Amino acid sequence: MEKTFNIQEELKKLPDQPGVYIMHDETDTIIYVGKAKSLTKRVHQYFQKSHDEGVKKRQMVENIDHFEYIVTDSELEALVLECNLIKEHTPKYNTMLRDDKTYPYIKVTVGEDYPRVLFSRDMKKDKCRYFGPYTSVSAVKDTIDLINKIYKLRTCNLKLPRDIGTDRPCLNYHIHQCAGPCQGYISKEEYRERINSALDFLGGNLGLVLKDLEGRMQQASDNLEFEKAMEYRDLINSVKQIAQKQKITNTDGEDKDIIAIANDDTDAVVQVFFVRGGKLIGRDHFHVRVGTEDDVNSILTNFVKQFYSGTPFIPREIMLQDTIDDVEVLEEWLAGKRGTKVSIKVPQKGMKEKLVELAKKNAQLVLSQDKERIKREEGRTIGAVKEIERLLGMSGLSRMEAYDISNFNGFETVGSMIVYEKGKPKRSDYRKFKLRTVTGPDDYGSMYEVLTRRFTHGMQERDEIRDSNLPEEVGSFNRFPDIILMDGGKGQVNICLQVLEELGLRIPVCGMVKDDNHRTRGLYYNNEEIPIDRHSEGFKLITRIQDEAHRFAIEYHRSLRAKTQVRSVLDDIEGIGPARRKALMRRYQSLDKIREASVEDLAQTESMNEKAARQVYEFFHNNGDIPKL
Repeated sequence: MEKTFNIQEELKKLPDQPGVYIMHDETDTIIYVGKAKSLTKRVHQYFQKSHDEGVKKRQMVENIDHFEYIVTDSELEALVLECNLIKEHTPKYNTMLRDDKTYPYIKVTVGEDYPRVLFSRDMKKDKCRYFGPYTSVSAVKDTIDLINKIYKLRTCNLKLPRDIGTDRPCLNYHIHQCAGPCQGYISKEEYRERINSALDFLGGNLGLVLKDLEGRMQQASDNLEFEKAMEYRDLINSVKQIAQKQKITNTDGEDKDIIAIANDDTDAVVQVFFVRGGKLIGRDHFHVRVGTEDDVNSILTNFVKQFYSGTPFIPREIMLQDTIDDVEVLEEWLAGKRGTKVSIKVPQKGMKEKLVELAKKNAQLVLSQDKERIKREEGRTIGAVKEIERLLGMSGLSRMEAYDISNFNGFETVGSMIVYEKGKPKRSDYRKFKLRTVTGPDDYGSMYEVLTRRFTHGMQERDEIRDSNLPEEVGSFNRFPDIILMDGGKGQVNICLQVLEELGLRIPVCGMVKDDNHRTRGLYYNNEEIPIDRHSEGFKLITRIQDEAHRFAIEYHRSLRAKTQVRSVLDDIEGIGPARRKALMRRYQSLDKIREASVEDLAQTESMNEKAARQVYEFFHNNGDIPKL
């Protein structure tokens, strides 16, 4: 694979801003996610020889092939985004959190006649309003306590107005920290005004409260009441922490795409933020060639049409930085693809508007710093897919599946299925098949079984998802390809077409034809061999797909063969099962050393006893040479 990412050059482009950095290995797998107050300072540290963060981080750095980053407006946002991404991608070198109880919320029970302000670990779809998440539990508790004291709100669990007057007022009323709604001492309307003031406070209107606290702190200091002054200081700090709004997690829990662009006279970068379940979990960016006459409206309109014609998931809401043409028609089209209503909006204020601004900010960074590299990468991926589309006279190619068979003289035949989306491998969708019905070196029969199992399983999953009204992401086989690539010519293509016809499926099938030297020379499609330029990006992509399918099949076959060969040597010994086999290999490292060991020495191995040790000894010494692996 052509190398397009130069780590030392990319380090120079990192901004001195807060954000999250995402480390990838050579297979494009995310291996580490971290947050930084300054991206350039933090990421540089990993590649400085003098900087040591332990064995685990050193191993991680050795496996870094490339990295990306998302700029945020504050360190708090970076912290929350880091948490979301770690939960979404479970990177190998991150310490995993045990549950979702990471950040607290402030909950206002506005659905009650006499609402309360409460601490909450969960954000539910109920009649309450939630603020957060926040990073400091103590700050949240201090703020709730402060709000209750300022506005004299109730903290009890009484059902009001049903329980008014059924019991004596609590201590909070007697120490003037509650207005006594439980006794009817305050009307519902007056209490609601206090709640509205508290909501304004939580919404960011903190000026009056902070001014009052600062005045009290100064007065206590002037009176030499330093402990009380410190208490006010701590309250001020808690309020300021709560005031740090973040937009990386949204309390509505909806699925959204946020789309913004940055453009110059010849190029544009479109940034897409993916919000799932109210949490920003990832992003992607796309390079677009534009002309001087293209404005933001036309670029966004064309992008939305092209992007959602090929993507399998349509969110409930799409937020854009600017208006686009034909909104109602596009909403109707997207709703048809999704199955429920889809809204296209241009936020004008609040957190949504700020999130769009954040996407635009990241797009501008990519445009100014990574434009040339993005061009090269997209030429290798999306550009290569476009070339293949033109060769085959097709459009809308996104998901490609390729298959290969591997065996050794008919032994342990296996099949591989690999998936490329938009010209990039999607390893989470790779699948392995161990053949059940075919024996011997029968590639056609093996391919028939693999394809039949793959698409039969997919059709079953589709039926289950439809009948149970589950989201599409639940299944692993239910997504079908836009084209199937067979590692061979006419024979392999015909096998695939036979399977599809028997199952009633219509999916284009293309063969990758090889010459006498086993090198791809062209494509076989619609009973015609189509020549392909060996120097084109489309040809390079076809070759990568071919090599990846072969590698994945060989790797699986090799692992099965290794297990079987070890089993044929040690598991043939009576009384030696998997546990004892592993213990012997762990202690002696090789079969030669096991053969040289005495009965007494073998008996000292974990899980072994004298009888099992004698069985091993007699097996090797009565059967001559050690069997070869």
